[in-house]
This record gives sequence, structure tokens and C-alpha cells, in this order.
Amino acid sequence: MTRTIGRYPELSALSRSLDVDWIAQALALTGKASVRKRKLPAEQVVWLVIALALYRHQSIAEVAAHLDLALPDAINPDIAKSALTQARQRLGRAPLAQLFAMSASCWDERHQPGKAWRGLARYALDGSTLRASDSVENRAHFGGQAHSEGLVSSYPQVRLLILTALATHLVRDAVFGVYGKNEMLYAKDLLVGVPDRSLTVFDKGFFSAGLLLQLQMTGEQRHWLIPAKRSLVWERLDANPNDYRVRMSVSPQARKAAPSLPAFWEARAIETTNRHGKKRILLTSLMDTKAYPAHEIVHQYEERWRIETSYREIKQDMLGSELTLRSGTPETVYQEIWGALLAYNLVRLEMAEVAGEAEVNPTQLSFTTALHYLRHEWGWMAIEAPGKIPAHLVRLRNRLGDLLLQQKRGRTYPRAVKSRSQKYATRFVKALK
Repeated sequence: MTRTIGRYPELSALSRSLDVDWIAQALALTGKASVRKRKLPAEQVVWLVIALALYRHQSIAEVAAHLDLALPDAINPDIAKSALTQARQRLGRAPLAQLFAMSASCWDERHQPGKAWRGLARYALDGSTLRASDSVENRAHFGGQAHSEGLVSSYPQVRLLILTALATHLVRDAVFGVYGKNEMLYAKDLLVGVPDRSLTVFDKGFFSAGLLLQLQMTGEQRHWLIPAKRSLVWERLDANPNDYRVRMSVSPQARKAAPSLPAFWEARAIETTNRHGKKRILLTSLMDTKAYPAHEIVHQYEERWRIETSYREIKQDMLGSELTLRSGTPETVYQEIWGALLAYNLVRLEMAEVAGEAEVNPTQLSFTTALHYLRHEWGWMAIEAPGKIPAHLVRLRNRLGDLLLQQKRGRTYPRAVKSRSQKYATRFVKALK
């Protein structure tokens, strides 16, 4: 039986990468499959939510019409905006979350072979925030940043953490929710999904014995890499100059929260200097110096910086630099974010497929250009005859391969820490002529 999206068969505008059987399964598992015949059934609403992230500057009605997502209706060919909103509310967040979980792990595992480093899949964990629409429901649920003067942020904020594959920048897993929940607690939830035989690279803000030992002591060969804080105190266990073992104490607070933690723990410390002359010490659970050379470990940390562009790609490129999410209720905010993560992975998956065919690294390709071509081709495929769709896909692959295989430019200037916002307003004095 031919499955359809809109009025066209399985190879339609979006379905070639996201298995429609997954959508049916996600809807069935979450009890959201359409029971009665609707003009916009649940399967179409899933695609609508994903497409809303790809076509950020278009309204929900324009996106539905542009991709022809509503089923034909001779009596009433148009679909009201209120009907689209109600369809999103009926769907909720659960099917999108389930669909993301099913697809993200599958796509990541598909593109991991051949990209592991010394037998370890490589990931990076990073966090950010998204700004939600300023509705009463969103502010009550998500909250926002509070200042010492008693002021709160102008808009509700959603805290978001993602686990990203270094080799492809596919998002393997994600957690998000209320702003007031500590980022470390979100990180602990995210570590549950880290695969065995892997290396996870952290920013120094995530340094915690409880967090890192949770990763290291569960599963099989789940390793970590993180820069040391300047204030960190340890006992040096050998005299090697730049690559040595250290022992640190676990705080009483951490042991009280997790009684299984030891009183002391050991790590490997690697001293390094970047090309700008800045010195840092990296700590890792990779203790075998022969199996995991120090200079290669340093390179894995340098690779981590590139995944920070994922948030920029989602916020600026995909969401069109729109500062605020569309949705006015917490349930649809969660739904919208899962849809955006699915859309982001669909673009990254296409880039990984193109890179595989061209035998290059997926991170050499431009996300912005790939997104531009995918939007263009998906729009055309929604109005073309079914027989022309395969030719569109071939042309898409060829154009991506021809236009995107460029070396990424290196960073010209060293990273700088942003200055904190000042408590008092800055005074500007106009110069006298």
C-alpha cells in the first residue's frame, strides 16, 4: 500500500529520510493516531510541525498550503488557521518526542561506522536557552532569568541541552524544560542516553564529580573529556611534565547526594597551549597513554568547539533569527522544539548522506547552503508530479556535492569571554566640538 504525504506518494517533499512507519508507530505508542477521518490527520500534523521550523518566516496557514499537507476536500478546499491550531493542540508533544528518539539514535548509528576515534564514538554536550512567547501560561510554566534587583527577563525562557555527534553534528539526544531547573540536573538526564564505547566532551561549566563519574561508572567504556577549572585542587601522582595522573577528593555534598561515589577519584591531566598561546589543562578518564595519545585527545577537545555552531544554526539559520518561538502554550512550545530538532537533524542527515557519497567529512559542508537548497527543493517537490521527484533528489544531491565541498575557514581571532551585564547604566558623554 502506498503511503502518502499530502497528495503525493512516499517519495514526496519530506518523507524520503524520515520513515513514515516511524510516524505511525510514534502516534500509536502515544495514543495520538487519528481515529476518524480528518482533513488534517495526525500524520500530516507531524509534518506540519517539522515544516514550521524550516519555513520560519511563513505563517502556519502558509506552510500548510505551500506543502499541500491538507487532504483534498471538494466541499471546503481551504483550511482555517484555527483548525491548524486545534490540530497542533490535539497532537501534543509526545508523538514528536517519540519520533525524535526513534530517528535520532538510528540516524546517528547509521553514520558512526568509520568515524569513530580509536574505537570510540565522539559526542559533545552543550547547553543554551530559547525564548518563548510571552503568554501567561508560558511565563508560569517556564519562568525566566531573575536579576538581583528583583527584575525578571522580558520573555519566558526554555533551558535546552543537546548531545551532538562530533563527526556529523547530528543531535543524538536532547532535554529541555523550565529555566529554573539546574543545568547539571538536565545533564544527568541526558547522560542516560550516551552510548557505550564513546567519548563525551564537556565545557568546563559541567565539571562535577557526580556527573562525570555517573557517566564513567555506568555502561561500557563511557569516557569523558573536560577542561579543568583554575580553582581545582588535586594531588599529582607522577612526575611526567605535561601528561600525568591526578587524584581529587569528592565533595561531601556530592557523596551525600550519591552515596555510591568514592571518597577520591583519579583522572588524567594533559597540559596544552593553543595557537593563540593560551594554556589549559584537560582532564579525562582516558588513562591509557599508549592507546589514547595526548595530542589526539587535545584534537578531540578542539573539535568540540565546532558543535557550538549547532545552536547558531538552529536559532539564526533555521529559525531565521526570530527571537521568539511561535507557540503560546507550554505543550505546543515543547512540540515546536521537538519539531525544530527533527528538522535540524533532517538537514544534517542529508549533509551526512552527501558527504558519504563524496567521501568527505560532513562538517566540511555548509549548513546554511544545505538548508537553502533543501527548502527550495522541498517546495518544488510539493507541487511537482510524482514521476519527477527522483530527478529532483538526484539534482539536489549533485548540487550539494558540487557547491558545498569547501574547506571551513579557521577561526581568525581567539575566543573571548563576554563581559557581564553591568548593574548600573553606562553613561555616554558627547564630545565637545
